[in-house]
Amino acid sequence: MENRIVSHAEWVEARKAFLAREKEYTHLGDQLAKERQALPWEKVTTNYVFDGPNGKVTLSDLFEGRSQLLLQHFMMGPDWKEGCVGCSFMADHVPGTLPHLNNHDVSFAAVSRAPIAAIEAFRKRMGWNFTWVSSGENSFNFDYHVSFKKEDTVYYNYENSKFGGEELPGISVFYKDESGQIFHTYSSYARGNENLLGTYVILDLMPKGRNEENGLQDWVRHHDKYEVVSEHKCCH
Repeated sequence: MENRIVSHAEWVEARKAFLAREKEYTHLGDQLAKERQALPWEKVTTNYVFDGPNGKVTLSDLFEGRSQLLLQHFMMGPDWKEGCVGCSFMADHVPGTLPHLNNHDVSFAAVSRAPIAAIEAFRKRMGWNFTWVSSGENSFNFDYHVSFKKEDTVYYNYENSKFGGEELPGISVFYKDESGQIFHTYSSYARGNENLLGTYVILDLMPKGRNEENGLQDWVRHHDKYEVVSEHKCCH
C-alpha cells in the first residue's frame, strides 16, 4: 500500500472531493432503482410445483401471503452434497433481513435442483432459517436460465456463452396480485447480485478492499470451514 500521508487539512480536502463523487453514485443508484421498478413484467403461466421439507409447494405458496417474492437461484445440483460457496456467502446475508423484509411485504426463498433431503441437511448445517425448496422435478431452473446441460452453449445473463458446468447463480423477483396472478418482474445474474452482499459493502470501505484477484474463489469458504483456512493470505 502506497497511499500518501498528508496533513489533516489535505485529508479533509481530498475526502470532500471524493464525497461529491459518492453522492453522484448514490443519486445514480436511486435513478436506476426507479427505472428497475418501471420495467415491464411478464406473466408466469407455468404452475411450478416444488418439493419442500413438508411436502409439495407451489410458486404461489412461496409468497407466504405477501405480494412480493425475492428468490435466490442457489447452485446445488442433483448430486451435490453441499451448496455452492458463493451462493452460501449470499445466503449468509439473508437471515437477519427476514424480519424486516417480511414486515415490508417481501418473502424470500431459495431454489435448487438438489433433492430436498440434501437441501435440508445442508440448510440445517449452515443454520439458515429461510425457505428452501427443490426444483429437481420441474423445469424451473432451466426456464430461468440457471441450470444447463453440459454440452450446451448456454444462455446466461442475457447472452450466449460457453460454460462447461450445469449450475450458475442468480436472483429473480416476482409479484402476485390480489387475484393470484404471478408476474416475473426482474432477474439478475453474475456480478449483478453483488449489491446484496453486505460483506462486500464493508470490504469496499476497508484500506485493503476486497483483496482478491479471482473473485470470491480467492477467499470465501462455507462459514463453518474458516478455521481450516485460518492461515489463508486474506487473513494476514
